[in-house]
Amino acid sequence: MTERAESIVNRVSELANGRGTLENHWNEIAERMLPSHSQLFTEGEQFRIEGQKRTHELYDSTAAIALERFGATMESMLTPRNSTWHSLRASDESLMRIHRVAVWFDEVKRLLFQYRYSPKANYSSQQHQNYIGLGAFGTACMFVDQLQQRGGGMRYKAVPLSNIHFLENHQGLVDTVFRTFTLTSRQAVQKWPKGLPGKILDSANKKPDEKFEFIHAVQPRTDYDPQRADAKGKPFMSLYIAREDKTELSEGGFLSFPYAVSRYVTAPGEIYGRSPGMLALPTVKTLNEEKKTVLKQGQRITDPVLLANDDGAMNTFSLHAGAINYGAMSKDGRRLVDVLPTGNIAVGLELMQQEQATINDIFLVTLFQILVDSPQMTATEVLERAREKGALISPTMGRQQSEALGPMIERELDLMAQQRLLPPMPPELIEAEGEYTVQYDSPLSRAQRAEEASGMYRALEFALGYFNQTGDASALDHFDMDTITPEVMQISGVPAKWRRSLDQVAEIRNDRAKEAEDRKAIEAAPAIASLAKGKQGGGR
Repeated sequence: MTERAESIVNRVSELANGRGTLENHWNEIAERMLPSHSQLFTEGEQFRIEGQKRTHELYDSTAAIALERFGATMESMLTPRNSTWHSLRASDESLMRIHRVAVWFDEVKRLLFQYRYSPKANYSSQQHQNYIGLGAFGTACMFVDQLQQRGGGMRYKAVPLSNIHFLENHQGLVDTVFRTFTLTSRQAVQKWPKGLPGKILDSANKKPDEKFEFIHAVQPRTDYDPQRADAKGKPFMSLYIAREDKTELSEGGFLSFPYAVSRYVTAPGEIYGRSPGMLALPTVKTLNEEKKTVLKQGQRITDPVLLANDDGAMNTFSLHAGAINYGAMSKDGRRLVDVLPTGNIAVGLELMQQEQATINDIFLVTLFQILVDSPQMTATEVLERAREKGALISPTMGRQQSEALGPMIERELDLMAQQRLLPPMPPELIEAEGEYTVQYDSPLSRAQRAEEASGMYRALEFALGYFNQTGDASALDHFDMDTITPEVMQISGVPAKWRRSLDQVAEIRNDRAKEAEDRKAIEAAPAIASLAKGKQGGGR
């Protein structure tokens, strides 16, 4: 046991105790929207039973389905797998006019996406898992580290919220993360061949599958010395601790913060995020109760409660198909057995539909049904809808660009530089100290720019209307279509390889002009020939 390890273990325990109310909230959400995480916040990873049924609080699956669609929406709008959703540029725009600088940034972008989406990196699945956690609990965490295999690269790990505790610095940036995780004693020996407590070593020999809990602490180093080449020469300390024995197992460091922690929205005075799941929880509970009632009502309708006269005739009453029950009807045809009246199940279904619509609204499902529900829209209407979506989702999704994706890209570039996976930097960029900016080109950023295209269409409709009424085409002279068309194509997400370059457009126009001149010459040829013939006749 060391004083530093004991201090960190105690600090993690204090942080865990301080968020007990939040964990109860998260567990309620998990039980009703994300059953795979049910009881994770109350029992702990090491006490969970694999394969245990966790859907006992789930009566209606609307919220669970909506949460999955929310994750798909976030991924498709922010980090679509089938497109290059960001680029890199020099902070000084004048440097981008230098060909080799522009080429260097293009090559870095290509390499970055190549390593990020490598099968060994595991980025896509982990990012999707984070988006699901963000929708359910409001906080997500991605751990980005070097891939410990030949050829290098990156490795991504979505850290469950139950396993992390984090703190912000004075500027509101997350700079400290304590991650708890479990390993079997056999796995622990593989990771730390030396320095393990005797209890874990004994277990590795006798019970190799016994689980133990560990802590990975990453925080700013107080004794940071940039002149040193060891761990103290890195601004962030990395320390692994065996929690039960409070023993330090290994110490290292990071040049850049390895955790990208993002929040959906935060309330004043809170560092953990609040989520759509929290907003939807009362509605989900209501829907579950309504579903129970409707199920009971449906059962009563399909298998009704019978009312009978107490005269002994029902002792042998049968409900089997084709059965004959004597004594259930009087001589004059009056039934002696009747059905207990039930309520109106249609009202229950209508109430459920209202709650389901609210849940879908909260998880943005309804927002992205617009194009499906209204397929016969003009291009102008599509842009207007895209503009509306961009305005509605920008505040929340835009935060993911600044809190999650920006720090993640910075970490990725740092890892690539450490592994010498980047091409040599041009001297102009070296002089500028490699300053760069990230330019996002995702469907979200295009939706945010849809206002520009939508405004252009409105102005063009006005100019065309003016021309149709007056015959004066001067209003159309204000539109530079050679500038507008490529911009609208980019905003609309038209792939670059589908677009012609400016040189190709110029060549097509030259060919068209030449064809027009040739056609004009051909059409004028008979008249010229006739005129020439007339002159010859006059000469005789």
